[in-house]
Amino acid sequence: MLAGALISCKKSQDLLAHIIKSDPDLNSVAANPDHEVQILYTQIDRDSLNQPTFTTFSYKLDEEEYFYPASTVKFPAVLLALEKMNELDIPADARMEIDSSYSRQSEVKVDSTAPNLEPSVAHYSKKIMLVSDNDAFNRLYEFIGQDELNANLQEKGYTDTRLLHRLSIALSKEENAHTNPIRLYEADQLLYEQDMKVGTGNYESPTPIKKGVGYNSGGELINESFDFTAKNFFPLDEQHEMIKAFIFPEKFPAKAFDLRPEDRKLVLKYSSILPRESEIEVYQDTAQYWDSYAKFVIYGSEPGVRMPGNIRIFNKIGLAYGYTIDNAYIMDEEKGIEFFLSVVIHTNANQIFNDNNYEYDEIAFPFMAKLGQAIYKLELKRPKTHPPSFDDILTY
Repeated sequence: MLAGALISCKKSQDLLAHIIKSDPDLNSVAANPDHEVQILYTQIDRDSLNQPTFTTFSYKLDEEEYFYPASTVKFPAVLLALEKMNELDIPADARMEIDSSYSRQSEVKVDSTAPNLEPSVAHYSKKIMLVSDNDAFNRLYEFIGQDELNANLQEKGYTDTRLLHRLSIALSKEENAHTNPIRLYEADQLLYEQDMKVGTGNYESPTPIKKGVGYNSGGELINESFDFTAKNFFPLDEQHEMIKAFIFPEKFPAKAFDLRPEDRKLVLKYSSILPRESEIEVYQDTAQYWDSYAKFVIYGSEPGVRMPGNIRIFNKIGLAYGYTIDNAYIMDEEKGIEFFLSVVIHTNANQIFNDNNYEYDEIAFPFMAKLGQAIYKLELKRPKTHPPSFDDILTY
C-alpha cells in the first residue's frame, strides 16, 4: 500500500516528504532541525535507445546552509587529477615523487600499499574511492594546486564549492596555499616536473560560519562556537550534479570532466567495488574494511553485513565533525534499478565539535540505511517502460 501511494505522487516535489513521514524512524530524525538533513533523489528513466531522462526530488535542500563536506571533497580531486594527467598526456600510473620545500610539507617516494610500491595518481585515486584515504587526497591536492583546483571547478559550473585545505593535518592558511614540488617518471625517465605552487586566491567563506557552543582544542574545552569560515565547502546540489555528470557525461557535458576511457573505468571500478574485491592486499582485511565501510545509504556502514553482488553503489562518502554524507549512484543489474541519492545529516547532540562524541552509530548510519532502503523499495515498484542496459557503466 505504501509503495503504491508513493508512486501515485511521483510527480510531486513532496515525494521525499511522503517517504519520510510514512516512516516514524525516518521522520523523527529528518524533522529535527538539529540534524540539518538535506536529501536529493533522482529517478532515471530510459527510452528505447537506452537514453536516460531524469526527475529530481529534494527534501530541505538549502544551497546556502553550510555543512562540513568531509571526505566528499576527494571526489572532485580525483576527477581533476585524472583530467590533468590527460592534459599532460601522461599515464595515470606514472610514478610520482613528492618533495617538500615549505613549512610542514612532507615528501613521498614510496607507497607501501601499491603493488609496485610506486605512488601515482592512479593509485591515490584507487585508495580514495575504495576506502577514502586522507593522505591520498592530500597528495592529489598538492598535484593539482589550490588555485587550479578551485578555478577548474568554477569553470565547470561548481560555483559554490570551496576547497582550500588538506585533510587530517592542522595547517595554517599559508601552509595549505603552498603545495609540494612534484615529479612524474616512467621508469627513470622524467616526464613532468612541477615546482612548488602558491595559491593566491581567497577561498574562505565571504561571511563568518560559526556553529555549536564549544569545541575541543588540544584536550581543552573552548566554550565558543567552532569556526568553519576557512573550511572546505561542497554543497549537496553540486555533489549531486557532479556524480550525475560523471555517470552520464554525455548528458551533462558542461559539468563533466575530460577523462580518458581507461581513467573513467578506474573511477567507476573503485567507486563501486568492495575493499575485499580489490587487488590492494591491506584492504582485503574484512575486519578492518568491511563491505559497507564506505557505503552508507542502504547498508549504513554496518560491519559483518555481506553486500550482495547484484547491487553496486558508485559513491563518495564523508564523515567528520558529526556530519555524515553519501553521494551515490545505486544500481541493481538483476532488478533493472538505478537512481541517484545524495544525503547529509548532522548528529552532534552536545553541540561540541572535535570531541569525537557524535551519534553516528545511533542515528546517522541507521538513518542513511533506512532512507536508502525506502528509496530502493520504491524503485522496485516504480514502473519502467524500458529496462536499463548498464553496458556503458559496467565497463570494468
